[in-house]
Amino acid sequence: MSGMLRTISPIDGAVVVERPYTTQAELDAMLDRARAAQAEWRTRSVAQRAEVLGRAVDAFVAERERIAREITLQMGRPVTQAPGEVAGFEERARFMIDIAADALADVAVPNPKPGFNRFVRREPLGTVLVVAPWNYPYLTAVNSIVPALMAGNAVLLKPSSQTPLTAERMADAFAAAGLPEGLFQYAYLDHDATDGVIRDPRVDFVAFTGSVEGGRAVQRAAAERFIGVGLELGGKDPAYVRADADLDYSLDGLVDGVYFNSGQSCCGIERIYVHRSRYDAFVEGFVARTRGYVLGDPLDAATTLGPMVRTRAADWVRKQVAEAVAAGARSLIDEAEFPASKAGTPYLAPQVLVDVDHSMSVMMEESFGPVVGIMAVDSDEQAVELMNDSPYGLTASIWTADEEAAEQLGGRLATGTCFMNRCDYLDPALAWTGVGDSGRGCTLSPVGYEQLTRPKSYHLKTKI
Repeated sequence: MSGMLRTISPIDGAVVVERPYTTQAELDAMLDRARAAQAEWRTRSVAQRAEVLGRAVDAFVAERERIAREITLQMGRPVTQAPGEVAGFEERARFMIDIAADALADVAVPNPKPGFNRFVRREPLGTVLVVAPWNYPYLTAVNSIVPALMAGNAVLLKPSSQTPLTAERMADAFAAAGLPEGLFQYAYLDHDATDGVIRDPRVDFVAFTGSVEGGRAVQRAAAERFIGVGLELGGKDPAYVRADADLDYSLDGLVDGVYFNSGQSCCGIERIYVHRSRYDAFVEGFVARTRGYVLGDPLDAATTLGPMVRTRAADWVRKQVAEAVAAGARSLIDEAEFPASKAGTPYLAPQVLVDVDHSMSVMMEESFGPVVGIMAVDSDEQAVELMNDSPYGLTASIWTADEEAAEQLGGRLATGTCFMNRCDYLDPALAWTGVGDSGRGCTLSPVGYEQLTRPKSYHLKTKI
């Protein structure tokens, strides 16, 4: 592989990063270094690993201002919101470090037998390839990178070509912390080269976050190798506002859940079902709050809605909206209310659609942009049926004053996470996983360590 990686900023179309692609010879050397470094790293205690990685988190957070600005330049998130990703990285990293000793402890066998010592040990896999996306390049990568290293593995990171500087900043932090050379490395790769790395016998696990089609490609590449694959893919996450919901609180949470990061979140809210008794008031409040957003240059502190990552992504949302309107939906936001929104650019006005149904792409296919469809429902049963009518199953949120009802409804939803009165958030204490086209595998929580280790049984006869 040869040539240059060029990152085009959605802010103004300028080239903000230019790097040579990693060559095959460089890749070979990286994988050999990873294997050699991991052989020593796996012998260190969990406490020793935690000490190094804790220093790495300190070094990373110390660069928060630089890191946040680079996020904005590379993918367009408003500069006032970008620091939140650094805070989220720290929260998840420190939590996974703190729980590692318990999560990685030997599994004791019940009913001890005299003269025997039996237990199951969680051993590292070897080298973990992390393929990270651009929309939350640190928050998604940290889910696998830190626990992989804590479990005794080496990591090779393939960052998105839209956010390559994220790999360099993490490498800086690990180097400053004294992480042994070769344990964390990054490579700039195109699709073909990534496919080749997945097939390489020196890679022992692949953690991929991205599109459904990307996930299928990863699984095909890994299919003949019997290695584990963790896939964090798309979503078409629904919300249900029950008749007893606190309307203002629900509106504040759901409007933010739809538009934060310009809707470019796998667990962002993309469709809302509202009990008919609250529907009109909810729609009125949602439109009013939507009109309060400021679309513009994300480097301007007044901007609350930045551009989408590229014009092609914005055009997909424009197409979904146009098709829905042609099929009978009504758009409640006039694009002229947002002067920065212009066809042929990544700047796109937020949109609210009503009179929608599940025959429309905007209610069934991932939008990944600042648009939402809102439907009225007559009962919990109808809401559950519509929420489950999707190939995706990442998260769902229920807005209600009744915790028992939320838990019961959650048990009927085919999703990896069920929220009550919140949305679009990853709690590192909880397993992050999906159903259907939202992927397979699990990150975060003690459960997240399972896919990054293999169980090894010890059956020791101590008396003969």
